[in-house]
Amino acid sequence: MAHSIELLFDEATEAAVRRDWAALAQAGLPSQGRHRSPTNRPHVTLAVSNHIDPAVDAELTELAHRLPLSCRIGAAMVFGRATLTLVRLIVPSAALLDLHAGVAVVSAPHQTPGPFAHSQPGHWTAHVTLCRRLSARDLPAALEVIGADDLDGTFAALRRWDGDARVDTLIG
Repeated sequence: MAHSIELLFDEATEAAVRRDWAALAQAGLPSQGRHRSPTNRPHVTLAVSNHIDPAVDAELTELAHRLPLSCRIGAAMVFGRATLTLVRLIVPSAALLDLHAGVAVVSAPHQTPGPFAHSQPGHWTAHVTLCRRLSARDLPAALEVIGADDLDGTFAALRRWDGDARVDTLIG
């Protein structure tokens, strides 16, 4: 199972994303809100690998002190072909791209076998996931449910997710 380093939102921003999750579920569509794990929460993945050593936490503390960081949650986007993942873009500010690059540099030596290519600077698309396994025929309904308004929000914390143990650790 993958390990990752993720940005978490403040309470108000998280609540806004959870409203999208709830609206999708109420419409009978796939939703991240259906996952009942206590660690399931809206986030933006900064780094991902098969394994990330917990020793990285101490080295990421300085970067975690850059938070809180303003963000803009923008347009809906779709990943995939046969089954779709519906996400909302996180508009890439200079501060966010700088934080991402810093996390990539600091965390790379702790990742085994190394970082996944799509999480590397220059290849990364900042996003928050709304649902997975959405059929193409349900896409118009999902887009209608979530609407098109951008949202100004805040990143409030950094965490490391251990997908093997299903444990998250706040950093900083």
